[in-house]
Formats: sequence, C-alpha cells, structure tokens
Amino acid sequence: MHAIRSATEKGTVSILFVEAVLDSLREKGVDGRPVLERSGISPALLSLPEARVTAAHYTALLRETAKVLDDEFFGQDSRRMKIGSFSMLCHSVVHCRRLDQAVRRTLDFFNLLLDDLHGALEVSDTAVRLVVTERHPERPARILGQEALLMFTHKLACWLVNRRIPIREAAFRFPEPAQGREYALMFCPALRFGQPKTVLTFDPGMFLLPVVRGEGGLKEFLRQAPENLLVQYKDSQSQAARIQRRLRPLPPADWPSLEVMAGELNCSLSTLRRRLEAEGQSYQLIKDRLRRDMAINLLADPERSITGIALELGFAEPSAFHRAFKKWTGARPGEYRPVLFSGVVGGAGR
Repeated sequence: MHAIRSATEKGTVSILFVEAVLDSLREKGVDGRPVLERSGISPALLSLPEARVTAAHYTALLRETAKVLDDEFFGQDSRRMKIGSFSMLCHSVVHCRRLDQAVRRTLDFFNLLLDDLHGALEVSDTAVRLVVTERHPERPARILGQEALLMFTHKLACWLVNRRIPIREAAFRFPEPAQGREYALMFCPALRFGQPKTVLTFDPGMFLLPVVRGEGGLKEFLRQAPENLLVQYKDSQSQAARIQRRLRPLPPADWPSLEVMAGELNCSLSTLRRRLEAEGQSYQLIKDRLRRDMAINLLADPERSITGIALELGFAEPSAFHRAFKKWTGARPGEYRPVLFSGVVGGAGR
C-alpha cells in the first residue's frame, strides 16, 4: 500500500523534454550520452516517442546539465546563468513585501543575467500579464528557455505566497511543439500557439498578496530545485484536478465509478462529463494517466515483479497491463524496465 501511495504522488516527464535538454548540450559541444546515463536515463528511451521518465531521473538530468555547463539556465541563453545565481535571486525576493514587487524583482534579475530573453510584467485593472520577448526574434525560438523562464517565475511566485496562482490563459510565440500536449499541466488548459508574444495571463488580485515566505524555508526550497520549478505543479481548481486529488491516495482497485465521483463533487453525471469535456479530459483519461505514472515509478523498483505491479494497479491479468503500458509508452513493461536500469537494449524482454 505504501508503494502505491508513493507512486501516485510522483509524476512522470515526457521523453521530449529530455531530448530538449540533450539538444542544448549538443549545441554547447557536450556529449549528452554520459550526462544522460549519469542521470539514470538510458539512451534507448530516446527511440520511444511516447516514453516517459520519472521526475527524479529528469531532475537528475537537469542538475547534471547545470553542473556540466555551469549554467542554471541549461544552455538556453548566450550568457551562462552560473550556479548559485538562482539562490541569490531567492534570497533577494523573500524580503519583498508584496507579490507584484517580488515578481518584478525576479524579472529584473533574469533580465540582468540573460542576453536573449526579456521578461516584463504588464498590469491593468483586468489582468496581469507576464510577457516574454526575444531580443533576437529572427533566430529560432528558444522553447526550453521560454518554458524555464516562465516556470521559474511562476513557481517561485507560488512558493512566495504559499498558494497556487492560477494561470488564466497562456499564449506562445512559437508553433505548438511536440511536447505541447504537456502544457495544459505545466501552465493551464487555455493554450494558444503561434501568437505575437509569449504571455501568461493572471487575475490581478493575486499579485496584491503579501509575501509570506522567508529565509527560514528557503534552504529546503532550494534543496528541491529544480524539480519543484520544472517538474512538480500544484493542482488547480479544475474538475480534472479535483478528481486527481480524490484518486491519488487510493489504490486503483478502490477508485470510485464516475457516478460516485459525480455525487462526491455535488453534481450530476451529465454535468461532470460536460465539465471534463470542456477541459479536454475524461474520467478514463485521468485514470489512465495516473496508472501510467504509477507504473513507471513502480517499475523503478527492481525488487518488484511486473506481475505484482499489474495486480497492484488493478489489472486482473498481467496481459492487460502489458497492453495498456504499450499504449501509454510505446513499449512493454519488460522492455522498459531494463532500459531504466541497465541501459542494455538487447536485454529487453528477458
């Protein structure tokens, strides 16, 4: 039971984000394969477009990349953001009294350190907009860099006020990238691509909140970085997020039916279906994603058998688990597991 509960609390990351980090290393003339393997990720996963890695493995990759490049912006700018820069930023903003002041100081800091990207806060009576522009728009868009700048700023802001700051809508200057399907979880469901500017839009009242964090909790916050900035996300108040919160503590065999879930959410079955459809979700899709992430995290334990994992995840037959896992990741569990640990492609399916 403890393993199941632990697995439900850990998300996974698309292999497409891993490839983006490797592209950055290659641009800097660094062989990404040793960095990948030191992070516990086998290069064999790169051949599986639907593959995902554990949050811990992706975090290790980011840390290795920052260490190799001495760059906490992962090679996404012409100028390095040397290791220790983000810590200095955090020590500065915890002394701000209000969130709008803290976010402006955060953006001033990034604008001072980075040459290629520029962040600004535009405030009106109806909205606050976090705008990212490129100083060299004629060059290909630095998608990983824009993702990092937006998420660094947003997640730090959430931590400073000790609550999630909902994003009303998100617009991006670049066309939808291959990993764009992940953006609904990273930012919000209201997404637009190919726009004139990259902009996150918020309700203005959120930026009047007081900064409640201080130096006392900063050490732990920095210890968890960059996972708490680029991997983890806090749930919104969407129907899908509320359902995820309800399911996470339970073993899959105890997950309620959609009818029971509608009753718990104080709405009719048809209303819940309609709300989920409006969010681009379904109850089955939510359950499948949770099971997928649980499976990947449980497979990271070499002491657990695949048959046992299948049963724990609520599959009556291991063969059903194999089919589902192949649909989720493009590989069977027996192929995926050796890739995670030994990196020996030929060992798959033993």
